[in-house]
Amino acid sequence: MFILSLKSLKGKMLLLVAAVVAAVIVLVIMNSGNTPAQASQADSILNFSADTQENRLNFISQIGYTVENEPISVKEVLIPSEFDEIYTQYNQLQLESGFDLSSYSGCAVKKWTYKVTDYPGYENSDAIQLTLLVYKGKIIGGDICSTELDGFMLPLFTK
Repeated sequence: MFILSLKSLKGKMLLLVAAVVAAVIVLVIMNSGNTPAQASQADSILNFSADTQENRLNFISQIGYTVENEPISVKEVLIPSEFDEIYTQYNQLQLESGFDLSSYSGCAVKKWTYKVTDYPGYENSDAIQLTLLVYKGKIIGGDICSTELDGFMLPLFTK
């Protein structure tokens, strides 16, 4: 003889649903540990306008960084018509932020370089710089880099 208790099955089902909900909550909390750039990007739509100093500083703030108000340098650079190995690697870095410099092959762009004042671990250092590439008043690329001998270069943010 086989007896099935509906009350017991109902309790087990409720316990299973509660466990699944708890697991989802834990996963959401664990994934909320984004970097400043990722968190800022997720919280709002980025404004890529760069026609004024205020707009460039606003964009930098949106991606989670603080820089000195005046740029270290402003230069006009030519994006080559054909990418060599270095430009191909640099464009791969840009693709991580959703930029693609191949669309601007042969174009002259402005390169704005700023000193980052709040990069984790480098707060009292002149070593961290943020570069924005601007074409016709719009940010089309950039990077965060360390100017130290064993430095690094990272995308502005990740998609």
